[in-house]
Amino acid sequence: MVDQKRLATLDIIMNGLMRRYKERVPDVQGIINAMIAEGVIRSEDEIENDHVAFRTMGVPHLGIASLEKVFLHCGYEKRDMYNFEQKRVTAYWYAPPTPKYPRIFISELRVHELTPATAAIIHRYTDTVTSDPVDALDLDDGHQVDAFLHAPLWRTPTLSDYLALAAESEFASWVIYNRYYLNHFTVSVHNLPKYNTIAEFNEFVERHGFKLNDSGGKIKVSSDGNLIQSSTVAEMVDAEFDDGQGGTVIHRISGSYVEFAERRVLPQYADVPAPSREHRRDGFEAANADKIFESTYSAQTAKRAADEM
Repeated sequence: MVDQKRLATLDIIMNGLMRRYKERVPDVQGIINAMIAEGVIRSEDEIENDHVAFRTMGVPHLGIASLEKVFLHCGYEKRDMYNFEQKRVTAYWYAPPTPKYPRIFISELRVHELTPATAAIIHRYTDTVTSDPVDALDLDDGHQVDAFLHAPLWRTPTLSDYLALAAESEFASWVIYNRYYLNHFTVSVHNLPKYNTIAEFNEFVERHGFKLNDSGGKIKVSSDGNLIQSSTVAEMVDAEFDDGQGGTVIHRISGSYVEFAERRVLPQYADVPAPSREHRRDGFEAANADKIFESTYSAQTAKRAADEM
């Protein structure tokens, strides 16, 4: 039995996440507007959000073990684990309480695998968190949870620390500044009336001037061929850093991006006339996600910046 009170809380949390995400990532509204202009959708309410993603630090009191409590409380179920060896990242995905809601993907940097100097930078910030902050929340209060997900967990980093982290792990530098900021949301293209394959939707996106992540190719395909994904390159945003001398300094960094997913109908349901979510490929694919992570990496954002000059 789905707890309606908890679903109401989840609505508040999701609406808060998406509102702030759209404010910071103009590509979101730009793509939505293009879809409406071409008659793909009549309003953004017709878009199915396949999943949203968060990045975390694997340190005491934080990481997956902390953040997942918010969503488990709202009825999500923890599913598969993924290991990104080269990026030193672990991730899990979470199935929603009803198909109305997106899947959740939470990744965590294995800080202990970084060089001692880089790990020490991270701990200078995260060690100020001395207990699990989620435990102090009323998880039935959606507004309180929403405010928490957009509040700083540690002090603003210095630019020198940010750059030092980026030199070893761009995942680390993204999280040290953005904390729990929503990393991306995902358009389910297979449910669209047209442009409902990744190949077609990519062509539509590029025709409207948006830059796609080409790490591993613009189209990422799972080993079984049933999960096809792509993503934009993150937009650069002006970020305010501590200058280490009591003031601030502005530096442009990668923000968030938009992902697109095509989940094909599984062979055993090929004859279903109107397939729904349970008939399609579920879960994620580590090889796909590994390359999509790089939508915020400098190798991709530099190409976008070059195109916009």
